[in-house]
Amino acid sequence: MVVGVPFGLAAVRSAAGRRTRQGRQGRLAARRDCVGGITVHARVSVGPVPDDRVPVILVHGLGMSSRYMIPLAGHLAPHLRVYAPDLPGFGLSDKPSRALTVRQLADALAAWMHKVGLQRAAFVGNSLGCEVLVELAVVHPHLVDRLVLQGPTPDPEARGIARQVVGFFLIAPFERWSLAWVALTDYARSGIRRYLQTLRSMIDNHIGEKALRVSQPTLVVWGTRDAIVPYAFVTSLAASLPRGTLAVIPGAAHGINYSHPEAFTAALLPFLLAPQERPSVEDRSMKADAD
Repeated sequence: MVVGVPFGLAAVRSAAGRRTRQGRQGRLAARRDCVGGITVHARVSVGPVPDDRVPVILVHGLGMSSRYMIPLAGHLAPHLRVYAPDLPGFGLSDKPSRALTVRQLADALAAWMHKVGLQRAAFVGNSLGCEVLVELAVVHPHLVDRLVLQGPTPDPEARGIARQVVGFFLIAPFERWSLAWVALTDYARSGIRRYLQTLRSMIDNHIGEKALRVSQPTLVVWGTRDAIVPYAFVTSLAASLPRGTLAVIPGAAHGINYSHPEAFTAALLPFLLAPQERPSVEDRSMKADAD
């Protein structure tokens, strides 16, 4: 079940009529592209979808990779062209000698889009991925059609590293048990030093202030078992976004894309399948400058 929380914003309704279609899952294939001297690994859906639908890019959280995006990608793939890259430093992508900042990760994502020929897309981010996507929407708005921020971090009242770590332990009982294995192996690939450097960049990043400058439609998604991201923070964030909406998924924790992909897909499809946004004059101007 998906509960829409308007707070003066548009409410989200459960896509109950689509549940039978969500039983189908699409196939994914791996691809590797060299972007600025760094090889970026990604998983891409391979099935046919209507040409007029905006593609969607899934962006993983801290220390993770596109591997834990596979359940969500499989559910979305029958409806949309899906891309799930490993950000530089994570997963099977190359590892720069020093961890990239949130801004650098957003720039790297923009460069990867140019490399694979994506001019504009919808985005779904989890945790750190939300911070990268807000940065992308602010710095490269011509690339962003719409945003989904699931479990956005960090809460300004809980920026300390210790508080974030405690939150991870509290949500563990409410995630699929196999997520722990995926997380541990992904953490091992990226390394503890890179994890901590990236975490520091996350904590120093002020997503709430930047959200005020996001002009694209944005859906904030929160699970009621998410001990990392407080309800007060997501409601405040959704309300501060110029075109923000909040959806609450009961019983879900922080890794909704992995542990509750069906409920997440039900919340996403009405938003992602809405008519594609036309870039604003300002966005087109920024694209021309980038080219």
